[in-house]
Amino acid sequence: MQIDLFAGLAVRDRAEAADWYERLLGSPASFEPNENELVWTVNDHAHLYIEVRPPDAGHSMVTLFVVDLDGFLAAAKLRGLEPESRETYGNGVRKVLFHDPDGNEIGIGG
Repeated sequence: MQIDLFAGLAVRDRAEAADWYERLLGSPASFEPNENELVWTVNDHAHLYIEVRPPDAGHSMVTLFVVDLDGFLAAAKLRGLEPESRETYGNGVRKVLFHDPDGNEIGIGG
């Protein structure tokens, strides 16, 4: 079974969120399904999207895993973003947390 993943994050302001996610992910949105959503294709069958839903903004959580966490963090830093926290689990997996302007939690692991 093949599954395409669309992970969504509720935001208040599309322009503000678009700018922040462009800096986090290193590129503009891959496509715009409508005036309230933007979608970033982060892998062949995996997508992260924002949707303007003010009452729900700030209550979303998602974790993405990258092959090169240090490279991702260095690139994000060049774009003006630093994680708010860092963890290393007993099995050696590392995870950092970012929060977008609405407070949504975006974990990046590697």
